[in-house]
Amino acid sequence: MLVELTQLASLSAEAANGHSQWQQWLNSSVKRLADASLLRSLHPVCTTLSPVEVDLSSVALKEWLDSIAPSSVSASTCFTSQASQGSIRLKLFSLNDYMGLSQHPAICRAAGDTAVQCGMGPRSSALVGGYTRQHQDLEASLATLKGTEDCLLFSSGFAANLAVVSALCQGPDAVIFSDELNHASIIDGCRLATRSKGALQVYRHNDMAHLEELLQACPASKRKLVITDSLFSMDGDFADLHGLVALRRRYGFALALDEAHATLVAGDRGGGAAEMFGVASEVDIHIGTLSKGFGSHGGFVAGSSALKSFLMNRGRSYVFSTALPLPAVAAAQAAIIVCQQEPQRRQNLWDRVQQLGDLLRVAVQSPIIPLVVGDEAAALAASALLLRKGFHVPAIRPPTVPKHTSRLPACAGFVSVCLLLTQQMISGALQLQSKNAT
Repeated sequence: MLVELTQLASLSAEAANGHSQWQQWLNSSVKRLADASLLRSLHPVCTTLSPVEVDLSSVALKEWLDSIAPSSVSASTCFTSQASQGSIRLKLFSLNDYMGLSQHPAICRAAGDTAVQCGMGPRSSALVGGYTRQHQDLEASLATLKGTEDCLLFSSGFAANLAVVSALCQGPDAVIFSDELNHASIIDGCRLATRSKGALQVYRHNDMAHLEELLQACPASKRKLVITDSLFSMDGDFADLHGLVALRRRYGFALALDEAHATLVAGDRGGGAAEMFGVASEVDIHIGTLSKGFGSHGGFVAGSSALKSFLMNRGRSYVFSTALPLPAVAAAQAAIIVCQQEPQRRQNLWDRVQQLGDLLRVAVQSPIIPLVVGDEAAALAASALLLRKGFHVPAIRPPTVPKHTSRLPACAGFVSVCLLLTQQMISGALQLQSKNAT
């Protein structure tokens, strides 16, 4: 009995030591992030009837400012007159809701009616019992939008990229060619594929000559997948789609295009960058999200029926995820209809893009307009100044972007231009940044 008690005491001591080690590791890891100015935090806001404006309490504003650039903001100067009265209304230059569809009456009504009639829908994975006629109808609409045989819904765009790369590129006969600036979800998919003996080649951003060198060095017997963002979220430039298609014809690889920031935004019908550049039929795998241009939530992969069948059986982020809630499905379906009935919304967005380009005096390619500050502290200080005045213009900094390329609008930055950001709002933000720069 004494021996057993001694053994139990020893095991308890080891367990306590193990828990202590984990806590020490967590504490030290968080401290390292804080010391490197890389520790992010959450800042709850109150929504309004506008998709580009939110309310923030004065207390929350001060906490937010302190987290951005505490040394540059004093307690006596951190509030506007509006904020000193208890709250401030922020104008958001940080959204991906490009056409303001998240609060379009028809889309809200579709989501609300569905929630009342069906709740969230069956709560299980699609293969087990969560797949409904509404899911099927949305997949058909997305396939039509992309000009493909079929489509498969995912819980997010991240999950869609993860499934495509990790499932298709398993085994020593598979080689992935990935643009160096691809989204984190593609990078993580590549990491999983290499764990399954797939090979990875990273080519310099939009460098078709470098990609061709890598393709030439790859044995013809290998299964080759080239994957790229169509519109890059941090730089606002488009992939060289004509160059990629020319190489596809020459080397016979499968071409996967992540159209997260371009679907509904680019192309005459909103089909994305592939439609805009006239190469949609030569893209094998169209990947997208429902959380940006659609103003809803979820992701999808459009392509052949065989591709859909394979991913729904081998794409682990599909198989082991609960099906999309039906209100989100209804909202996305309504977004497609709204964009068909109101094509002027997309044109208005591009008009706003050009307005901002004119005000910045820079050439613009897309609703994502990058101007690089370089210095992280300067980007944070400018972001804090704008926040004090009611403009949320976030400083994008490492590790999201490479070192020495921190960015935000107008004094070198990043902005997602939303349809409902008026020219007056844009002008106001730029005037403040100009004052700060001088």
